[in-house]
Amino acid sequence: MNIFQQKWMTGALFAILAVGAVAPLLSADTRLPQWIEVVLGGLMSGVLYSLVALGLVLIFKASGVFNFAQGAMVLFAALSLVRLMEKMPFAVALVVTIVIMVAVAWLIERLVLRPLVNQEGIVLFMATLGIAYFLDGLGQTIWGSDIYTLDIGMPKEPKIILESVFEGGILVGMEDVIAAVIAAVLVGVLAIFFQKTPTGRALRAVADDHQAAQSIGIPLNRIWVIVWSVSGIVALVAGIIWGSKLGVQFSLQLVALKALPVVILGGFTSVPGAIVGGLIIGLGEKLSEVYLGPHLGGGIENWFAYVLALVFLLFRPEGLFGERHIDRV
Repeated sequence: MNIFQQKWMTGALFAILAVGAVAPLLSADTRLPQWIEVVLGGLMSGVLYSLVALGLVLIFKASGVFNFAQGAMVLFAALSLVRLMEKMPFAVALVVTIVIMVAVAWLIERLVLRPLVNQEGIVLFMATLGIAYFLDGLGQTIWGSDIYTLDIGMPKEPKIILESVFEGGILVGMEDVIAAVIAAVLVGVLAIFFQKTPTGRALRAVADDHQAAQSIGIPLNRIWVIVWSVSGIVALVAGIIWGSKLGVQFSLQLVALKALPVVILGGFTSVPGAIVGGLIIGLGEKLSEVYLGPHLGGGIENWFAYVLALVFLLFRPEGLFGERHIDRV
């Protein structure tokens, strides 16, 4: 398939997704306020998926390895915070948890990544798989395996807006809105960090070429510690938001599985792609569940993201914003 065909098929896929999003409005049973509620709910869920996907993208950019341990990092960070909050104020517990995640990043680089420098990608991937199970077991051994309630003061009650425009107004979850704002601020900070700071530029240099970066004096080991630390902080933010919504429990690490289709759509090396991919999946699965679920037996949210990623791989395997790899022989 040549480049023109790939672009045409990608455009056709997006056209189908756009038509599918607005198609419910053509039904006489669909009211605009309810459709807007579903769309907003899907976009909010997509932002939360993007938070986990950001951690995957950051580590892949710096090391070329898919970090299977990102979900375990989310669980470990959330468990650490919620149990520390039992003994100290939230602000202090947050700082201590950040220190813990930085220490975890340093240990991962020192004990796992450094001995495996220049090994094949599959070896490093299997190492992250081992890290995932180790963090999962360690977190539950230290902090316990019960379901913990994480309350950081975010409003739980939804709010009705635009009552003067639509009859009955539009119901919006304020917790989701606050989570979206936090995610947007985090993405903005990461963008500035990567583009404007010397460390961010070093990270981008390592992402482009490890050997070339080392040849000009960029210490690869220090860069890996930094990027795993940043990924740990992103995991903490995701853990706070998801833990506040669902409770801190084992199933939090399964959120990372939903982040995999997100990075497939957006591209494994693109921070903006993680955001766009999350929004597409969040919106698509919510609309499908609400408007197609009653006709197909429900449960669409469980498989929609993976099927969409599979279809997308057939037409644009590098993702929307990923780098196209061309091998010349």
